[in-house]
Amino acid sequence: MLIPLLSLGLALGASLALSVPQPPVSTQPLCTDAATFLRGDRQMAAIVEADTLDDWRTRQRLVGCRITAAGGTVRGVQPEAVAFYERVRAAGWVRTPEPYDAPNEGSLRFRMGKADCLFNVYGDPMLMTEAEDRADEARALGPGEKRYHVYVMCLPAMPAAPRL
Repeated sequence: MLIPLLSLGLALGASLALSVPQPPVSTQPLCTDAATFLRGDRQMAAIVEADTLDDWRTRQRLVGCRITAAGGTVRGVQPEAVAFYERVRAAGWVRTPEPYDAPNEGSLRFRMGKADCLFNVYGDPMLMTEAEDRADEARALGPGEKRYHVYVMCLPAMPAAPRL
């Protein structure tokens, strides 16, 4: 009796997992420019994943993507964050009109092409996700480097909703 119940449970679990809506893989091109920047300019390991995100700027739930990246810095996380955003601008990203970001939390929203991406720079691992673990493992630290991370959420570029 236990085996048929176990089989039923596994079949039900598989059916539920398949019924959970997954963002289409075609949304990942929104992350192409950000991933290229992180991997090339910043020499970070970057894991790109499709995602559906609640965008407080447009007040919509949108299909987009996220990037979890790990790098190393010899200057410390706070000075690295300042330098990071200077390099984002130098690479051609522009501040999103009415960004609704969180500058006091180290998050700034930028636009390139058809993507609005919210970049968040932080130090020690805090997401506790498989992507964060994979990025950490993929980017070894050099002599004197301290680990820092960047989490990016990219959505289609759109106008902001009117402020209430």
